[in-house]
Amino acid sequence: MTIKVLLADDQALLRSAFRVLVDSEPDMEVVGEASDGAEAVEIARAKGADIVLMDIRMPGTDGLTATRLISEDPSLADVRVVMLTTFEVDEYVVDSLRAGASGFLGKGAEPEELLAAIRIAAAGEALLSPTATKGLIARFLAQGGAQDDSVYDSSRLDALTVREREVLVQVAGGLSNDEIAGRLEVSPLTVKTHVNRAMAKLGARDRAQLVVISYETGLVRPGA
Repeated sequence: MTIKVLLADDQALLRSAFRVLVDSEPDMEVVGEASDGAEAVEIARAKGADIVLMDIRMPGTDGLTATRLISEDPSLADVRVVMLTTFEVDEYVVDSLRAGASGFLGKGAEPEELLAAIRIAAAGEALLSPTATKGLIARFLAQGGAQDDSVYDSSRLDALTVREREVLVQVAGGLSNDEIAGRLEVSPLTVKTHVNRAMAKLGARDRAQLVVISYETGLVRPGA
């Protein structure tokens, strides 16, 4: 199956470079280009994109707003957004994940990393660069000093079983299903089932949002 990719960036030269790279792969094709977020949402609806490579900072409707519009549109439920950042550490990345982005990638990434990110997101393994994503979220949620228990809302976790919580902690640690299976001494398929159930119960689109929820609820604490 061909992965349909939409490029959203206000720099035409960068879009052209991405197009050449993506179209060179036999299992991918660029179905559209957008110079701002509003255009990206319109093209995603019209072209049925699978993956949107979305720049965070664009004039007009920015990438963060566009990502939220995509994630809140039932007709675009299967679209996955990969945020492109100029810097690996960006103050908007956590907000992007909360808005529904499946992960992030620095614009300085190697071509192979970008192509791998597209395939990972398209396959549903949406958490990109697990260790970097976890560290980034921890950094920004930890700003302003240590938080006490009153800051966290753990009630969201009440619907989870003990095992689902255990798996969620491992997901927040940036581990793959195979790695979690090894730690908990279960099969990768069992882990995948627990992850999918946790996403359904918590209303998370993918693993990236599970990481955010883990920190927001206090299940995992920054620096712990």
